Amino acid sequence: MAENVLQFTDASFESEVLKSPVPVLVDFWAPWCGPCRMIAPHVEALAGELAGRLKVGKLNVDENLDVPGRYRVQGIPTLLLFKNGQVREQIVGYTSKEALKSTIASHL
Repeated sequence: MAENVLQFTDASFESEVLKSPVPVLVDFWAPWCGPCRMIAPHVEALAGELAGRLKVGKLNVDENLDVPGRYRVQGIPTLLLFKNGQVREQIVGYTSKEALKSTIASHL
């Protein structure tokens, strides 16, 4: 995992994501999910490219049940972009790095 990508949990979600002063991209994933492994390099690359402007982290849906349930995450990968504690964008399934970056760009 890239050094710019954080690990979020049910316990750390409020302080790390909802109270973050910068927008946060949360990648809801599981180790057994093929599309999750396919999108991971895009998420890691954006974490490096947008460091300081965007916080990026992953939340394992097998180990953390509360947050995915609260945000009605039903399919993975699901990426939610939070700004000021609110969901601003939702991306479900695999997408290209370019599409991901353009979706995020308007919120930075």
